[in-house]
Amino acid sequence: MTDTSVSAIAAVVPAAGIGKRMQSAVPKQYLKLHGKTVLEHSVAKLRAVRAINQIWLALAADDPYFDATELTHSDINRVKGGAERMHSVLNALQFIDEHQFPWVLVHDAARPLVRKADIELLITRCLQQGEGGILASPVRDTMKRGACYVAETVSREHLWHALTPQFFPTAMLKAALHDAIQAGVNVTDEASAMEWAGHRVMLVEGHSDNIKITQPADLALAAFYLEQVTE
Repeated sequence: MTDTSVSAIAAVVPAAGIGKRMQSAVPKQYLKLHGKTVLEHSVAKLRAVRAINQIWLALAADDPYFDATELTHSDINRVKGGAERMHSVLNALQFIDEHQFPWVLVHDAARPLVRKADIELLITRCLQQGEGGILASPVRDTMKRGACYVAETVSREHLWHALTPQFFPTAMLKAALHDAIQAGVNVTDEASAMEWAGHRVMLVEGHSDNIKITQPADLALAAFYLEQVTE
């Protein structure tokens, strides 16, 4: 880790979603994984990175689950989440001082398996280049395009799975999200907002086991991976 990153980074975790695809009465970020909620695991990974000095959680206004976590007794900052991820992240960015924290890292609440070393690699690469970037994993499978039937086979060359964290200059990301929302553009992650605004986004390869818990089977897979990953 380079010294230039220390005391310069805030982190945002959008955690206002309800996770309909999980088919659970409890939002996926509050499902239990090895005795802790998924959200607690994800936040712990960010806390392990020395360069991250401030963490913001974007929570639903009527969230009835957060107060039962151990995060309520910490220095975590809370902000009201929005209708979509982009609104939640922008709401948090409004409170982050871009002079005190010129860089911001955004991480999915439902990615509890990200490795500390991968987060540090992303931060280091981006600071060295002076450009924002994302953790990503190269596509390894044969890719098909279609609905009920295959329309075509798509080359997997130069295709990547977008992961998180995603790491960008605070002021640039705030402007990109604000402008995309004002233009009615539905961006699904921070990188797509930056791309839409005309900024380059670096790809930094991370471990493919940094999965996002989305479907019921993902929770069991995450439990298995958590036993294997040591950092």
